[in-house]
Amino acid sequence: MEDKIERLSILRLTEENVSEIDDTIVREFPLTIILNDQELVTMLCSPASQKELAVGFLYSEGLIETREEIKNVTLHEGTGVIRVETEGGDELDRETLFNRLITSGCGRGASFYSATDITGKKVESLLQVSVSEILALMRDFQHKSETFRATGGVHSAALCDTSKILVFNEDIGRHNALDKVFGECLLKGIPTDDCLVITSGRISSEILLKVARRNIPILISKSAPTNLGVKMANELGVTLVGFVRGKRANVYTNTWRITRDGK
Repeated sequence: MEDKIERLSILRLTEENVSEIDDTIVREFPLTIILNDQELVTMLCSPASQKELAVGFLYSEGLIETREEIKNVTLHEGTGVIRVETEGGDELDRETLFNRLITSGCGRGASFYSATDITGKKVESLLQVSVSEILALMRDFQHKSETFRATGGVHSAALCDTSKILVFNEDIGRHNALDKVFGECLLKGIPTDDCLVITSGRISSEILLKVARRNIPILISKSAPTNLGVKMANELGVTLVGFVRGKRANVYTNTWRITRDGK
């Protein structure tokens, strides 16, 4: 965790007094991804799991589809530059670069699709999960992030089956945290079909589309969805569960995948 945080002295203010205390804050780092010698994007992120982030971002955006396409991933330590070489090494067309969308909130992200584009293959999975399994997974998920407990400054994401967390990561950006998870899955050959994703952040359209592209049928968050996130979930066959807190949760779409215990 030490590479993700910084300690400093601050003033703590209360109505009664002012005191000097030691505090822990999360680190922020600019990472530039160069794909086949073409500068693609600079992302603001947490300075950990940078290879997973770069690969996951390319994977989520459809710029790579399989692990076999990747020839080399080179992280230039300390420079904030990571180079990814792929088979063929095709140059990106200008239209793709100009279609970059700055995504919403927490850690400036970028995406190479239109926010109004809800076309895509519908998720057909028959996976179901019970209410008690959702609540148990969320409890485990919230205890996973040491960095959040220390700083309150990161988002988390996880790939799960119905009983346990399979892959977990965190970042200052909710998009980045999810891309780190998908990057690890691609690099290690971990399948995502018939799995669940849990996120700590708001479920907006680009988060939903990242999940649907991986054929993941259930997306769970402790936070709220947006209206376009709900619309995409409904049309792409994803079960969207939000506000999972304590002993309650809201199910917004494709409710048939959620079962009550023993039923």
